[in-house]
Amino acid sequence: MGLENKCIVTCAMAGGATRKEQNPAVPYGIKETIEEAVKCYNSGAAVVHLHVRNDDGFPTYDPKTIVDVVQGIRAKCPILINLSTAIFVGLDPEQRISVVQNGKPDLASLNSGTMNFGIADWASGEVRIEFIFENTFSTIKMFNEEMKKAGTKPELEVYDIGQVDNVLLLQKAKIFDEPLYFQFVFGVAGGITLTPMSFAHFVNKIPPGSPWSACGVGPFSFKAAFMCAAMGGNVRVGLEDNLYISGKTLAKGNYELVEKAVQIVKMADREPATPDEAREILHLPKRK
Repeated sequence: MGLENKCIVTCAMAGGATRKEQNPAVPYGIKETIEEAVKCYNSGAAVVHLHVRNDDGFPTYDPKTIVDVVQGIRAKCPILINLSTAIFVGLDPEQRISVVQNGKPDLASLNSGTMNFGIADWASGEVRIEFIFENTFSTIKMFNEEMKKAGTKPELEVYDIGQVDNVLLLQKAKIFDEPLYFQFVFGVAGGITLTPMSFAHFVNKIPPGSPWSACGVGPFSFKAAFMCAAMGGNVRVGLEDNLYISGKTLAKGNYELVEKAVQIVKMADREPATPDEAREILHLPKRK
């Protein structure tokens, strides 16, 4: 079968806020992060999305830690590395983009608009965490230029349909290398929730031929995975987005979430992509 039947499975292993108090499997520190990435690769993931944590669990942009994690993972397996430029609340753009400048990952998140950002219980309406996540047009353009210098492909993170329009507006000046790669995020308070209509609107809005992926926060995680697998997209799961393997049963680790995602992909009569196949699908250069 050709690449058209392949599905890239990404694992977002930790996030900026999830902690061991919520699920003991959330990886902290260099050693745990490398070990967890290898488990994800062995379970079928082609990409790991990283918010690198210190040993105390706090997210870091420390250059040595970033390089040690990237090099450590690459020494043990060929999985593609996607570094988050969101990192944690309160950092300035220069601190955020430094992970790309130092780590030179295959991919990096490029958030596509300023927004209210919250962690919420969608059933009760309670918003437990909230802040303003600032991503101006100037910041987006600067991040894109720095990613080009690093040989890193932007993963365009969109939390609401207007953020797709932000990307399309900037692309009138052809600032992004094509094909564009979109990551739809559903279920963040301040962004869009997951429905068949909202999902279809995102897919229909982006330029033809653009590879795309989606993830859902909490109870939306595997629902989004099923939609992606069925509609020809790529899948993201992981403890950043969802702590549970089913219901209120905690996942034993990111690898277990990957295993379930792989099952979903195969149920859609597709096959998980290898890292080399993912590199070809996303038009990434071969690693030197």
